Amino acid sequence: MTDKDNLLVEDFFKQAARQQIEDDGFTERVMAQIGQTKSSSRRWSLMWTWFCVAMALVLFFLFGGWESLKGTMMVWMTTALTSLEVFFTTAPTTELPLNPGVLLLVAAFVLIYLPYQTARKLSATL
Repeated sequence: MTDKDNLLVEDFFKQAARQQIEDDGFTERVMAQIGQTKSSSRRWSLMWTWFCVAMALVLFFLFGGWESLKGTMMVWMTTALTSLEVFFTTAPTTELPLNPGVLLLVAAFVLIYLPYQTARKLSATL
């Protein structure tokens, strides 16, 4: 846009900003209703959330979720330990000049510390 166009647009919005519209208290009534609805809907939302959490816990224990979770965690731990064992066994035989300890620290940094910091920053902003 040119400077003339910018001046015309600014002038138009200045005129619109000076305009007053009487609403006979409509805005105040709407804002009062929003405040009441917000607390009521928040209460219902909180009750629904706790109901769903309770039902999830009941179903988790009713259908043996603990045993399934324990089995899954054991498989993950076994897989991770086996992978580390294979890595530390084969790393010295590779032709790449990698120090397994340093590589393990870097992997721990990427897999543990960075997600932790990200979650902390996200929770601070929310």
